[in-house]
Amino acid sequence: MSHRTRIIILGAVTAVAGVAVALLPRIAQPLDYHNFADQRTLLAVPNCLNVISNLPFLLAGVWGLMLVLGLRAAQGRPSITRAERWPYLILAVGVALTCFGSAYYHLAPDNARLVWDRLPMTLGFMSLLSAMLMERVNFRAGLLALAPLLIVGLASVVEWYLSELRGAGDLRFYLMVQFYTLLLILLILGLFPARYSRGADLVAAMGFYALAKIFEVADRPIYSLGHVISGHTLKHLAAALGVFWIFRMLARREPVVPYEE
Repeated sequence: MSHRTRIIILGAVTAVAGVAVALLPRIAQPLDYHNFADQRTLLAVPNCLNVISNLPFLLAGVWGLMLVLGLRAAQGRPSITRAERWPYLILAVGVALTCFGSAYYHLAPDNARLVWDRLPMTLGFMSLLSAMLMERVNFRAGLLALAPLLIVGLASVVEWYLSELRGAGDLRFYLMVQFYTLLLILLILGLFPARYSRGADLVAAMGFYALAKIFEVADRPIYSLGHVISGHTLKHLAAALGVFWIFRMLARREPVVPYEE
């Protein structure tokens, strides 16, 4: 299969997904979304475990920043080029900000605070997509797409919140940004050859995120098993582990083909 054919497949799948989402009926934010299972106040912190379980995001983001800024070429074979740093730096910043945005939201969950939870997450989704485009599809196109992708991600959250203020909440755009972006990354991993080793680590990271979504759906059933920890708290831990795995990949990977910008 030629490189051009692979790109056509990406474009066609994206177009079909976009049309399919547009044709779906409006998806409103569930009324009970903010009613999490574990609402205990501990150490004077409301919803304590759902708040403090965001700390791993900060740790992952800080480690990612230190790692990406500190990576150096080893014997002329860099594990990341200067331009490729940008999406990973934004990923690290987005993850670190997710700690504060999600903690702020969980202190008193409502739609207005949920905006600050979701905004930094879209930075992570879209910067990772840009990185995959740069590394596997087309370096220049992926780099040029970084800023537009970030704007699209942020706009999806703003559009959702404005729709809520109008009394016609619609999550379709945001859900596509969150879920289709990750599916698109997996499609890129499957269709395009790797320039670096350890591509399986990205699949593992996606697996941790899928596990996080399962924990989120099972929030109450998990909490009911002894009332020790809730599914949503575990969601934070699993999602943060997925990010750790991405930066772990950066720390350990090596080029497998010569780099050509």
